[in-house]
Amino acid sequence: MEQPESKTIPENKNLGKDPAKASNPLRIIIAAVFIAAALLWGGKTIYHSFLYVETDNAQIEGDVYPVISRIPGKVQDVLASDNQQVHKGDTLIRLEAADYEVRRDIAAAAVESARAGLKATTEQANASSASANAAAATSRKQQADLHRGENLRNQDVISQAEFDGVKAGAQAASAQYTAAGNQYQASLAQIPLQKAEVKKREAELRNAELQLSYTSIAAPASGHISKKNIEPGQYVSPGQLLIALVGSSDLWVVANFKETQLEKIHPGQPVTIKVDAYPDKEFNGKVESLSSGTGAKFSLLPPDNASGNFIKVTQRVPVKIIFTEKPDKDHKLAAGMNVIVDVQIK
Repeated sequence: MEQPESKTIPENKNLGKDPAKASNPLRIIIAAVFIAAALLWGGKTIYHSFLYVETDNAQIEGDVYPVISRIPGKVQDVLASDNQQVHKGDTLIRLEAADYEVRRDIAAAAVESARAGLKATTEQANASSASANAAAATSRKQQADLHRGENLRNQDVISQAEFDGVKAGAQAASAQYTAAGNQYQASLAQIPLQKAEVKKREAELRNAELQLSYTSIAAPASGHISKKNIEPGQYVSPGQLLIALVGSSDLWVVANFKETQLEKIHPGQPVTIKVDAYPDKEFNGKVESLSSGTGAKFSLLPPDNASGNFIKVTQRVPVKIIFTEKPDKDHKLAAGMNVIVDVQIK
């Protein structure tokens, strides 16, 4: 009986070898690359920490001017639109002016009346002065006649009745002179009061004109309209915020550094500013000043470590950083943008 042929199994060269060991060189290379990258990143970070102090708790700040009404009134026209660029003195809002025009006209009429009263009083004083002068002349004549009458009476040239008439005339003239003088003094006393009344009415007229001018609300500075809270027909009150105007002349950065980072920060140090909106662009700046108080100290409810349990929390101090270069038109900056700042300390 024939035996079946035995088949020879080809020898597998990898038989008996661990597949994991075959991939060890690749794993080693990948691990080496990661370790090298980590060492490079770590070394760069450590080297950077020796030369710079960094924080991402920073924002761009700018002057924000409130546009408010100084008088109550109904809005007639709104000449500003959102994000519009305006210049200082441009009219932004007009209020209805009819009521204030009436008040101005009333005040103007009061001024004319006061001036007329002053003129009448002055003319009355002049007339009283003339009357007093005439009465004085008459009194002098009557006194002279009385003196002559006394001499004639003593010589028995005139009768007693005639002398009494002369004496009565002198007394009457003297009384008229006294009355005229008093009238003149009274008229003079009224002139300062009339002048004060004129000044008062003129002040009321200026106030009415000033109130009328407030019906036209102008931009307090040049900048951009950033927040408009007003529409035609709306009634506004004094002090009400109508528009927020962000000034375009100057922008700066306020970076809130930890108090443990302030030891090496001083005014004048160069700063690299990275704006989140432009990750590929760096701006140059410098430290201008450090705040005299922490941010928490100026909060609505500042911490009071003398009450309750004390927990030490690292505080942050605002540092003002100004730009040393003007942004170009392709990298427009706005107040409130988040930035990362690197202060060069060495």
